[in-house]
Amino acid sequence: TTHLIQNDFLNEERFSRSYARGKFNIKNWGKVRIIAELHRRNISKFNIKLALEEIDKKDYLQKLDLIARKRLQQIEEENLQKRKKKLAEYLLYRGWERNLIFAKITELTS
Repeated sequence: TTHLIQNDFLNEERFSRSYARGKFNIKNWGKVRIIAELHRRNISKFNIKLALEEIDKKDYLQKLDLIARKRLQQIEEENLQKRKKKLAEYLLYRGWERNLIFAKITELTS
């Protein structure tokens, strides 16, 4: 193990940055879920902060818009309140921040 660490094969910072990029780009996870999963893997707060720098704020908001619109089209519920609730639950599960979710739902359903 020390050989791997000394030769930079095991690197917490590199892992956390790559993990954050991958989960955001491929799995469409929000920062809340990424932080929780990195924390679960005992990644330091410092490296979690560095990992989140891999996610561009503009890209982050664009991705939220894209997945919220797509999911809203997929929800077949007629009742508007139930549609909003289902969309909110979906985005919360994916780890997006509550304030961003509710602002986006208001924007898309008004």
